[in-house]
Amino acid sequence: MLQILIQGLLLSGLYSLIAMGFMLIFSVGRVLNLAYGTYLMFGGYVYFYVSQMLGMPKLVGVAMAGVMGVLMGIAKFKLLVKPLKGDHVAVEISTLILAVVLQAGVVLIFGDSSKILLPIVPGVTYIAGASVTYNILSATIASYAILAILYLFVRKTHTGRAMMAVSMDPKGTAISGIDSDRINMITWGISGLLGAVAGVFFASYTQLSPHMWVAPLILSVAVVIVGGIGSIVGTLVVAHIIGFMEVIVVAWFAPELRGVFTMLLIITVLIIRPRGLFGREEL
Repeated sequence: MLQILIQGLLLSGLYSLIAMGFMLIFSVGRVLNLAYGTYLMFGGYVYFYVSQMLGMPKLVGVAMAGVMGVLMGIAKFKLLVKPLKGDHVAVEISTLILAVVLQAGVVLIFGDSSKILLPIVPGVTYIAGASVTYNILSATIASYAILAILYLFVRKTHTGRAMMAVSMDPKGTAISGIDSDRINMITWGISGLLGAVAGVFFASYTQLSPHMWVAPLILSVAVVIVGGIGSIVGTLVVAHIIGFMEVIVVAWFAPELRGVFTMLLIITVLIIRPRGLFGREEL
């Protein structure tokens, strides 16, 4: 039981980071970025290329993954989302098509076979008698640290408060002089950063493959729907619920059933409380 609690807490921190980037776009931009999972895939492969193929330091690999995630997010907004502004269905379909295209590009460059990322921090430690790898422990600590920085950025900076304002009332913010396109571009960049860095941690925890973008996308959609659109607290709470339940399902039942609970949770909440457990909130 102690092992389950510790593993659940560690996995939940990573899931929170994965879902937060998706939630930002959904709250501020009011669209579903169905290519969000490709940030994770892209970040994982950038890290793999820089740190394992070129042999550069691991921190450089993580930094490069984050930078490329930001550039990818901004490019996606400028070239795809902004021209289709106002047509949410077109944006969502286009991002899904883009995800498939990016997956094909990764297969063309790196091949279709899965790859194993070396641990970012090798070694094993014991917490209250439960074995924990330094890799997942460091990924969880980094995830919580990034989320804390993001929270302070949104609450304490001028740009962060502008993001909150746009998530509340896009038309009202335009009247008050806030450039909503600039704020949306920054949000897409931050989302790309969070997704790419989370992708490095996620790939080092599981494995790196061209298909790895699907599971994080489903997880992110589940967290946003169940937690409530725009709710940072809801995102954190639901990410922890899903993380703990996946660990329990894998430990007590079968690894193949780990995603079943997530799907059942989405269906149940949509039926009972369509607005999510915490309702519609602004950042």
